[in-house]
Amino acid sequence: MDQKILDYFRQLLESELNRLLDDAGTTVFELITTTVENEPDPLDRATQELDRNSRYQIRSRESRLIKKIRESLAAIEDGSYGICEDCEEPISIERLKARPVTRFCIVCKRRREQFEKAIGY
Repeated sequence: MDQKILDYFRQLLESELNRLLDDAGTTVFELITTTVENEPDPLDRATQELDRNSRYQIRSRESRLIKKIRESLAAIEDGSYGICEDCEEPISIERLKARPVTRFCIVCKRRREQFEKAIGY
């Protein structure tokens, strides 16, 4: 992969990483500064709890994405970005544009998904 394409993906990944980190910081600030209200209405408390749990789930998924982005940035630095970890063939640019943190070409990813489906994973 040439340097211009690597720079494009590096910038794309860094931009997404910064956005996710900003969002995470905002959520932490909101959770810290939010006072616990003693709402007498059980429905209001349940709604607040559901909202809080939803935010935790979103941040959990984003945390895993942050890890993948950092791994992808490290792969750009060590020269392994865009190479499938299974077959060691180049991953198509189209696939990388769709999923910049992917570690597998489409053929290997489909094979993995079929295997996971077969074993009920």
